[in-house]
Order: sequence, then structure tokens, then C-alpha cells
Amino acid sequence: MIGPFPLGKFWHSKWGVVLFLALAIATIFILRKSNSAVPQYDEGPIFGTVYHIKYKYERNLNKEILAELNRVDNSMSFFNPTSTISKINAGTDSKTDELFREVFSLAKNISKETNGAFDITVAPLVNAWGFGFKTQQLPTKSQVDSLRSLVGFSKVNLDGTTVKKTDPRVMLDCGAIAKGFGVDCVARLFDRLGIRDYMIEIGGEVRTHGKNFEGKQWTIGIQRPVAGEDEVLSVMHLQEKALATSGNYRNFYVKNGRRYAHTIDPRTGYPVQHSLLSASIIASDCATADAYATSFMVLGLDGAKEVLSKHPELKAYLIYEQNGKLQVWMSPGLEKNIVE
Repeated sequence: MIGPFPLGKFWHSKWGVVLFLALAIATIFILRKSNSAVPQYDEGPIFGTVYHIKYKYERNLNKEILAELNRVDNSMSFFNPTSTISKINAGTDSKTDELFREVFSLAKNISKETNGAFDITVAPLVNAWGFGFKTQQLPTKSQVDSLRSLVGFSKVNLDGTTVKKTDPRVMLDCGAIAKGFGVDCVARLFDRLGIRDYMIEIGGEVRTHGKNFEGKQWTIGIQRPVAGEDEVLSVMHLQEKALATSGNYRNFYVKNGRRYAHTIDPRTGYPVQHSLLSASIIASDCATADAYATSFMVLGLDGAKEVLSKHPELKAYLIYEQNGKLQVWMSPGLEKNIVE
């Protein structure tokens, strides 16, 4: 019968000494790696906006960060004539890349979950209302009706690695999801490198992990949705999550005494008209948060609540107007994240 293993004898044996030294060396390596991580900060222009990224690492990763962001730009930038999506829109090429296919699949799923409120084929209508490439007179009802025949996920399909359109005039625009996806791509880079503490922000879309430079939880400000103002309405903790905000208080114009917001309802063909002013969505990834934020601006307050009731994994901070005053509705449990 074999009795208990004599650990004392093992640690004093040759192999015990070897194992002890190996563990000691590994511990020293880990500690040095941790101590060598210092605060880094990068910012610059991308996707027609600006990115701000904070992280702790042994060296600056600006080159690698830009490489990731440029991959996204080369895939789905509506304004980059050589991007994958621009070639598809122009009809010069129907082949896709890995990033485009990932975003297309996510967009199609969220379109289904929001009953068509999110739709990356809405580009012709966005242009017609003067929020894309074109600025023109208000479209007529017949023009809107005609363009609606080019909008909808039923008009486009991903066949393997190739996009097939029912009409060559169908156009794709990933502007309502690309910034969030860019954030996610940088987060994946950091995760691959073992970076524990970071905050990635592109044009207001944010994702955090770990602690900030002071060793505390990351905090994110929610702006008051008033044109021309930069006042913060609320500050909340954002831990191991992503947050994206969409609103109609900046990009709009007034014509013939009426206000036209840039959010176009792909189901009706017209700019939305309701009380919801901004939607801030928290999700596990920023692309999802980005797309749902846009969707909720189409659906309005009640429609957003209905979708949220079916998706408990999402949290929302919705600002709306009632009797001329700003009001806030937030998902149950989110109040514990509010700092001020």
C-alpha cells in the first residue's frame, strides 16, 4: 500500500529545487511585466470623428491601433472610395472581407430584433433628406415612395463571401455601427496583448476594462441633449462594458419652419418625429450598443422599452422631452451605476 506522498522530501530533492526555481522565475517575470505597464494615451482623427484611447502597457501602441482602425475604414467607410462597402455600392466589386461579413450579420440580426428599425440599406433615403452625400430640396412623397423600394434587408443578401443585391441601386451604409465596431476591434487587440486596463472612445462610443489610471472605476458622462451645449447631465460607472449614444439634437436642419432630424425611419422613409432626444445603450460589445442606440432613436421611447423588455442583457439611459422639460428613463438596476 502506498501512503501519502512525502512533500517535504520532494521539495528537498533535485526536482523540487528545479520546480521551485521555475516558479520563482515565472513569478518575477509576471511582476516585472505588470510593473512595466505604464499609462499610455492616444488620440487622432478616424471615421470622420476623433478617437481617444487610454491604456496601460509597456510601450505605446499607436501604430497597431491605427492599423486596426484603418482595417475597419477600408472595409466599411461610406466615404472611402476604395473601401469594400464603397465598391459594393458602386457595383465595381461584390466581394466582401471578414470584418464586413461580421458587421453585416450583426446588423441583419439587430434589424430583425427591432422590426426593421435598424437597417444598413437606408442610405438612399438618408441622401434624399440631405444627410449623406447630397443636399437638395425636400423630397416629394413620390420620391420617398420610390426610394423605399430600395430599402430593406430583403433587398440584399450575403452569399458566402459575396453580396447580392436585388437592384444595383441598393446602397449600404454601416455608419450607425462602424464606430462601435472600431472600438471593439481595438479592444480585441488589447485583449490579445493581455492589457487589463483600458478605455477606448471613438466619437462618443466607449468601451472599458479594468481600472483607470488612478486605480478606480472608469466613469463616463452622458451629455444633456441640447444643441450647442456640452453640459454633462449624468455621470455613470462603466465596468467591463461598452456604451454608445445616439441623438437627434446635433445633426438636424430647419426648413419651412419645420425641424428635420438626421435619423430616418427606414420603414416609413421619413425623419423621425417623437419625444426621445437621446439613447445611451450599455452592452457587452460596442457594435451592438451602437446599433441599438440608433434603433431606439427610430423606435421612440415606447418602442425602445418594448425591445428592452425582450433583451435583459441591454441597459438603457433614455432622455426624452415631456411638457417642455427633459426627463430620464433608465433600465432597472442601472441607477446603481450613476455617480452624479
